[in-house]
Amino acid sequence: MNIRDDTALGRYLALARSGDIAARGHLLELYRDYLHLTGRSLIGQALRAKLDPSDVVQETFLKAHREFGQFLGEGEPELVAWLRRILIRTLIDQSRYHRSQSRHHGRQESLERANVGVRHALADTGLSPCAIAIDHEQAVLIAEALEHLPEDYREVFVLRNVEQIPIEEIAARMGRSTNAVRKLWTRAMLALRQALEGVR
Repeated sequence: MNIRDDTALGRYLALARSGDIAARGHLLELYRDYLHLTGRSLIGQALRAKLDPSDVVQETFLKAHREFGQFLGEGEPELVAWLRRILIRTLIDQSRYHRSQSRHHGRQESLERANVGVRHALADTGLSPCAIAIDHEQAVLIAEALEHLPEDYREVFVLRNVEQIPIEEIAARMGRSTNAVRKLWTRAMLALRQALEGVR
């Protein structure tokens, strides 16, 4: 069932606020792809071996369930912004935990650098997890569209557009030539554009 129109979203929000756990779960699940993409873009290199974006999203959902009574917004932009703040708070907590654990291993400085991106995102008043997203709604649609693309398209898009890794490094990671990665990225961008046009 599509609950993206304002009337249906309002009904689901009302049900979720009244304590309907199934409605709340369904509502939150709509934003899993967006939160996963956002989490992946914010987890620094030093924390990637320790933090899985899927686990961070799951923890975000648990907090959102517990704290849903504190959500006072009425529409999707407010809900997405609220979920993003919970995600960032979760990342900061996880970063602090791993930083404290690292003090005994001489890695505090690198983890501190990894935490900078999360802190910057917390202070950021922008609405998008990646450069081409104009607002929260478009960012959600991009994340959903990505999930329907082939895996190598998703990977090259995230590495290039979200993590902003140079083409040469992406080629090394993917075991492809630089030219092949450029072509793959072009095809991925075209496929994403077509997917987004299909939902407008």
